[in-house]
Amino acid sequence: MSPDGSKTSENLKDTRFWEDALSKVLIRIETTANSLDREFPHYADTDTGRWTLSENGDWTGGFWNGMLWLAYHVTSDERYRGWAQRWTALLRSRASSETVFRGFLFYYGAALGDILCVDDLAQNVGIEGARGLATLFNDKAGIIPLGSAAEEATNVGESEANVDGMQSSALLAWAAERSPERRLLEIAVQHALTNLKVFVRRDHSVVQSASIDMTTGRVLRTYTHKGIRDDSTWTRAQAWALLGATVNAIWIPEQRPTLLAAARDLADWWLSHLPSDYVAYWDFDALSEASTPRDTSGTAIATAALLKLSAYCEDKAKGDRYRRAAESSARALVSGYLTPTSLNDKRPVGILTQGCYNYRLGLATHHELIWGSYYLFEALCVLAGRLGPIEI
Repeated sequence: MSPDGSKTSENLKDTRFWEDALSKVLIRIETTANSLDREFPHYADTDTGRWTLSENGDWTGGFWNGMLWLAYHVTSDERYRGWAQRWTALLRSRASSETVFRGFLFYYGAALGDILCVDDLAQNVGIEGARGLATLFNDKAGIIPLGSAAEEATNVGESEANVDGMQSSALLAWAAERSPERRLLEIAVQHALTNLKVFVRRDHSVVQSASIDMTTGRVLRTYTHKGIRDDSTWTRAQAWALLGATVNAIWIPEQRPTLLAAARDLADWWLSHLPSDYVAYWDFDALSEASTPRDTSGTAIATAALLKLSAYCEDKAKGDRYRRAAESSARALVSGYLTPTSLNDKRPVGILTQGCYNYRLGLATHHELIWGSYYLFEALCVLAGRLGPIEI
C-alpha cells in the first residue's frame, strides 16, 4: 500500500497475476463440468486434458465438488451451484463406505457447500458423511483407521492408519457444530491429536502409515504406501500433516494452540527442505535432479496450508515468512506448471501439470491430479482476495 492507503502498481500487478491464474482454472472447471454426466474426474493426461474417471468418487471425488462449490462462491454463477449440487447428491451413497477418506469426500464435497454457500443439501449430505465416518473410530487407539474399503493403500483394515486421514477431524468438528452430536467433536479431537503423535517424527518430518494394535493403541510399525523408503519423507505425507493441523485448528478451537504449534514445526521442516524453486520433488529423499519427478499436488497442498498458518501467526515476522513462501510456491506453480506455460503451449487451458500420483506403481507420475488442482484453486482464491485463508 502507498501512504494514502491506495494500492501500489506492484500490488495491482500481483492482483492481476492471481486473477489471471484463477480465470485459467475456472475455464478448466467449466470445460470439465460440461464434459461429464455422473463420473468424477480423478487424474488427467496433461497433453490432451483427458480425464481418467471414477464412478463413485474413489477417494478424490470431494475435491471435484470442492472446486465447484468454490467456483460458485467466487463467481456467483448459478451453473456452478447446480453442478455442485448434482455431484454432492452423487456422493451421498459413500456415507456408508468403510474408509477414512470420507473425510476428504464429505468435507470438500459437501461441508464446503454449507460453509461457503449455505446450501441445505450440502449440509445434510455432509452430516451423513460425518456420522458414517465416526463409526470407524477406535476408542482404545484414539484414531480412525483406514477401513476395509480405503482406496490407494497397500494395507487396509482396522489395524492400519495413515496421515492422509488426519484432516477428517475437520469434517467431524464441523458436523458437531451443525448437529447436537457432541460425540463427533470428541472423536475429532482424539483423532487429530493421535495422528500428530503417531506420524510426526522427532525432527518434525512425517511418515505416511502405521500398523497399530487397536486394543492398546501401541504402534507396531511405521512405513509408507507411496514413499521411496519406509524411513523417507514422502512429499504428500508432510503436506497432508501440515494441512491437517491447520484445517483442524479452524474447527477445534480448544486444541488450536497445540495444532498450530505442530503446524509451525511441520511448516518449518517443509520450508527448510523445499527446493530453491519452491516446487517439491515427489519424495524429499529422492535425488534432486532433472529426471526426478516433481509433485505439484503436494506443493499445492502445502501452499494452501501455509496461507492458513500465516493468518494464525501472532508473530508477524513468522506469519509473513509463511505467506511469502506460499506466494512463491503458488507463483512457481502458475508460471511453470499451469497451462499454457508459454505462448506456444497449445494444451487445454488451466491444467496443473507434473503431479506425481504413485511413483512406486508408475501410476500418473506426470499428470494433472484433481486434488492438486483443487488446492491450487483454493490458494489462488485466497491470493486474489476472493476467500479468507481460514474460511475453510
